[in-house]
Parts: sequence; C-alpha cells; structure tokens
Amino acid sequence: MRLDQIIQKLLPHDEKFFSLLEDSAKNIVDASDLMMKLAKAKNDREREKTINQIKESEHKGDDVTHTIYSELNATFVTPFDREDIHHLASSLDDILDHMDGSANRFALYKLKKCPQEMVHLIEVLHQSIVELSSGVSLLRKLHEYDRFQEVFKKIHQYENDADTLFEHAVANLFEKEKRNPIHVIKMKEIYVGLETATDKCEDAANVLEGIVIKHA
Repeated sequence: MRLDQIIQKLLPHDEKFFSLLEDSAKNIVDASDLMMKLAKAKNDREREKTINQIKESEHKGDDVTHTIYSELNATFVTPFDREDIHHLASSLDDILDHMDGSANRFALYKLKKCPQEMVHLIEVLHQSIVELSSGVSLLRKLHEYDRFQEVFKKIHQYENDADTLFEHAVANLFEKEKRNPIHVIKMKEIYVGLETATDKCEDAANVLEGIVIKHA
C-alpha cells in the first residue's frame, strides 16, 4: 500500500461521499424502473408521463453529480482518491444520460410499441444497473473483495448479453424493415442508446474495481 493511502486511512475523512454516490446509483435504479415501465406503456398518455419522469430523474442525477463535484473542491480528506470519486460520479451520470436520450427518442420518433428485442435489452440494462448500485453500496466495505468480484462478473456478463441482443435486434430490423429505411434509422438509434448505457455500466464497474484494487 502506498504511503499516501496509509495516511488517507489514518486521517478522519468525510462520509458524505458514500451517501452521495449511493444517492446517484439509487436514482439510476429508479430511472431504469421507469424505462421498464416505458417499454410496456399501453398508450400515449402513459408513455409521455413516464418519459417526463425519466427526465426528472436525469435532472436529479445532474444535481447529485454537481454536488459531488462541489464537495470534492471543498473537502480536504476524502475516503478514497478524489479522482476516482470524480470518475465514478461521471460514469454514473453517463448511464442516466443515455437512458434519458433513449426515452426522449421514444417521444420524438412517436414509437407506439416497444419490440420484444428492445424490451429484453431494457431488462438486461435494468439488471446491470441494480447490480452496479449494489457495488456502489459496497464502497463502505472495501475489504469484501469476493462480493465485489461477484458484482463485476455479473455486470460484465450483462454487458455481453446486451451486445448479443443488440446485434440480433439490429439484424432483424434490417431484415424485416427493408422497405422502411426511416424506421430502421429511428429504431437503431434507440437501440444504440440502450446498448451504450450498458457499456457505461461496465465503465462504472471498472472504476469501482480500480478503487477496490487500490485498497486491497
């Protein structure tokens, strides 16, 4: 362990970063619940209401992220490297941005029905986000290496599953919608946003893993 890490462990530090990161992760879980609801919306009114709720979650996430940045500038001793806190907060925010972007396209492109492949992709994204939130909560117990490894393994598997779902969904889209290229473009953009969100989950998990390794 490096000398600066030993000193950091011995000095009293502010616990608020754990709570703020947990708030950020919980907010993303709530947004992914809404994405699941959006995928199964039965009418335009329900769809519009859910999209607006996801937008509210995105604004809330921005507020939490900005609070974390402000606290980093105002806090002398942090529970772990301030660069890692910044990177993790940014990675969590990226997930929500891509979910919000996908939800917005539901409205912009007037999507009336969510294809089954898209429902499955949203479900995998939701599972990855829930697992990531568990990993963020574990930051208070950095010594529980085995539990962290379970989280990282699951998120990596979800990312692989999302890649496979994305590839099959786009292939089916090109096959079935040959006469409607505009629809293909619209749907593919939504798929890309959702698949990128799962990539960002893995990015955030990689930041978590780096923190765990530094404190092992």
